[in-house]
Amino acid sequence: MERLLEEFKPHIYLKLNLFGIDMSITKAIVMLWVAVVIVFLLVWLAGRRGKLVPSGWQNLMESVFEFVRDNMVLEVMGREGLAYFPWIATLFLYILVANLIGLIPGSFTATSLTGTTAAWAVIVFILYHVAGVKKLGVWNYIKSFAPSGVPIPILFMMVPIEIVSHFLRPFSLAVRLFANMTAGHMIILVFTFMAMTSVWWVKLLPFGGVIVMMLFEIFVSVIQAYIFAILASIYISLAVYEH
Repeated sequence: MERLLEEFKPHIYLKLNLFGIDMSITKAIVMLWVAVVIVFLLVWLAGRRGKLVPSGWQNLMESVFEFVRDNMVLEVMGREGLAYFPWIATLFLYILVANLIGLIPGSFTATSLTGTTAAWAVIVFILYHVAGVKKLGVWNYIKSFAPSGVPIPILFMMVPIEIVSHFLRPFSLAVRLFANMTAGHMIILVFTFMAMTSVWWVKLLPFGGVIVMMLFEIFVSVIQAYIFAILASIYISLAVYEH
């Protein structure tokens, strides 16, 4: 069990402490940097020689962006939501790549750390509040926490509940992504350790389990990136529309 848990501890490459804040460069941070580079290359390679009739890599990336635009932005926020399309697309691709990197042997799943998922969740939390204030104004946005016409006594119950629900959103975003990625990778590691036995015929079952779980984790990586991005869209939509 100790060996299994060791796989979820990011190795520290460079120990740094600035003004009492731990700024160490860990394997998780390196994997996030790698994800940034990969996302940049995916988009840059697709658009550097853009064609009117796309083909190959450009066609694939345009399909991905069309999926994000149509299913996560237009369907949820309408045409006004196109202003947030670049951010939602970046969020989706970044989380997807970070998830998939963790499936490469010898790498590390940065999304299996609550620090990573919580940082993204806090960014979503701040952004949708800023979007709501920008669209409605400070006072109108505050008033949107309670429907008009609600009796005063009920408001004393509704407003605190609404405030708590807003703070629970980033918590649920962070925990959902962290828990799903951690659980899947833990099962893969269990099967991997079981397959290390010296008896060849005993290896077959756990080895098959590793293959099945790897394929399933690819599916989970896509789904979790989609859920995180579309919930960000929904939260922005709820913030900018008074109804």
